[in-house]
Amino acid sequence: MNLKKSIFASAAVAVLALTSFNASAQTNPKVGGAAMYATKTIVENAINSPIHKTLVAAVKAAGLVDTLNSAGPFTVFAPTDAAFAKLPAGTVDTLLKPESHDTLVKILTYHVVPGKISSGDLVKMIKDGNGKATAKTVQGEELTFTLSGKKVVITDAKGGKSTVTTANVYQSNGVIHVVDTVLMP
Repeated sequence: MNLKKSIFASAAVAVLALTSFNASAQTNPKVGGAAMYATKTIVENAINSPIHKTLVAAVKAAGLVDTLNSAGPFTVFAPTDAAFAKLPAGTVDTLLKPESHDTLVKILTYHVVPGKISSGDLVKMIKDGNGKATAKTVQGEELTFTLSGKKVVITDAKGGKSTVTTANVYQSNGVIHVVDTVLMP
């Protein structure tokens, strides 16, 4: 009888270990096919993402690398290259010019909320707010969050909408939620 209990206990431990391993693997989804690591900073992971080249160039041009490499924590709603491509022709090139520095900083910091907010936290905030939640960005204005089915939708100050396409990409200094549209303050 003790042998049976011992085998059962060993099997249970193995199942729990595998479950924990799989859960941690799901905690850091791949972004654009690239592995993201919870031990790296927001900038270190973004640099490795093949779908965030424009965002990385913008963060560098805005001088925000050191900030987004700091302890944080930050929640970043990270637009993909395809999201930047939705902007009117020439917008990105104009924003990357030195004379557009202040505007670029304003737009980028509008994608950052202080603290580490998971998608579960966002959903809870939305439900607690009777279908709507807001969060103040580092830039100073608010983003509004709602649900469309099971997807989190973000509405910016101009009424534009962006959908979280990949949630809970954990970093050493926060969390990234990949979004499909650039948010505008």
